[in-house]
Amino acid sequence: MIDNLRGKSGQGYYVEMAVGSPPQKLNILVDTGSSNFAVGAASHPFLRRYYHRSLSVSYRDLGRSVYVPYTQGRWEGELGTDLVSLPQGPNATLRSNIAAITQSDRFFINGSNWEGILGLAYAEIARPDETLEPFFDSLVRQTSVPNLFSLQLCGAGFTQNYTLGSATVGGSMIIGGMDPSLYVGELWYTPIRRMWYYEVIIVRIEVNGQDLNMDCKEYNYDKSIVDSGTTNLRLPRKVFQAAVKAIEAASSTEQFPSGFWLGEQLVCWQTGTTPWHIFPVISLYLMSENRNHSFRISILPQQYLRPVEDVASAQEDCYKFAVSQSSTGTVMGAVIMEGFYVVFDRHRKRIGFAVSTCHVHDEFRTASVEGPFHGVDLEDCGYNLPQTDESTLMTIAYIMAGICALFMLPLCLMVCQWRFTRCFRPHGPGDFADDISLLK
Repeated sequence: MIDNLRGKSGQGYYVEMAVGSPPQKLNILVDTGSSNFAVGAASHPFLRRYYHRSLSVSYRDLGRSVYVPYTQGRWEGELGTDLVSLPQGPNATLRSNIAAITQSDRFFINGSNWEGILGLAYAEIARPDETLEPFFDSLVRQTSVPNLFSLQLCGAGFTQNYTLGSATVGGSMIIGGMDPSLYVGELWYTPIRRMWYYEVIIVRIEVNGQDLNMDCKEYNYDKSIVDSGTTNLRLPRKVFQAAVKAIEAASSTEQFPSGFWLGEQLVCWQTGTTPWHIFPVISLYLMSENRNHSFRISILPQQYLRPVEDVASAQEDCYKFAVSQSSTGTVMGAVIMEGFYVVFDRHRKRIGFAVSTCHVHDEFRTASVEGPFHGVDLEDCGYNLPQTDESTLMTIAYIMAGICALFMLPLCLMVCQWRFTRCFRPHGPGDFADDISLLK
């Protein structure tokens, strides 16, 4: 299962899957931030191939439709089940729920080379509801595969040792286990706070060793998740503003347009001259399994400055700032994961991080996972929705009812007066027409 992922920078990592009988091979985006297994099932300008349900003798229609919106893009389709396997995965075939995508908007990406999405998160966020069993749950239930998987996303570091064809990045997805050859040093684990997304708790953020000094709840507002289907490190508005200010100050030896920090403009240097040393290291501290300790993962600029191949010439290296603002909490996307080997240990409800053997670095700095660091009540850093007690709700309800009564009383009096007048007034020629029109 080593070296079974491919992709393009900023367009996700995909694995080959075989769907139906006889098997139809498709490239499927690996997404730990959603829970539906869905494939293109109709022609689309950006798809080289798609799933033909009519050609599969094992396809079963469930007679239900499904609609799934993402942060960017959406799709809708029809639910069914079919036989599925991973040619470069465990030697097992299972019957899985599958959504046949019939319509989409800004979902498929031109040139990305994938034709569907494999949501690896939990049933709670499956669409149309949590009764739809996700792919990985079906795999564990129907086979002897253990309830964990691990990802090594290699980013630009992959091209040094492998031939990728049209792809520019690659990696490995180990289903049912871990591979010690894919990481160095120790694995550090953080608890999965809630089994919907892969939610974790961030307790501290530093830029070049300087604490952002924010209330740790801000880092997790309204959640912090590990999501291979998102490219960037996405941060809540206040955290993003503080982080950019610190990164900008640390790299002030060169001036960059404001649009660069907003992800709207690229910066380019002559090939091989990118001044990595002027950009700071970003460190995220995650709560460890011992709730009063944390560990630190350090992210290099080689990760959060994403190479953009489409506009770069042979003489230039161009980059996009891959840290962005979020309205849905912190998202540790692919640019974070590309420095680490990440273990999704669903059985023990934890996520492990270790330094990846393929991450990009220079002679001065390397990505790192270090700990432990002592803390107190780190679990309190998690964000909780404000709770309103029952007595408060009842008080609000009575107040609203009183306000409604004040507005309704004059209206009722006016209606009564009108009905009273109408009872004693002879009908004119147009009155019945008005009554009939009210019935329409």
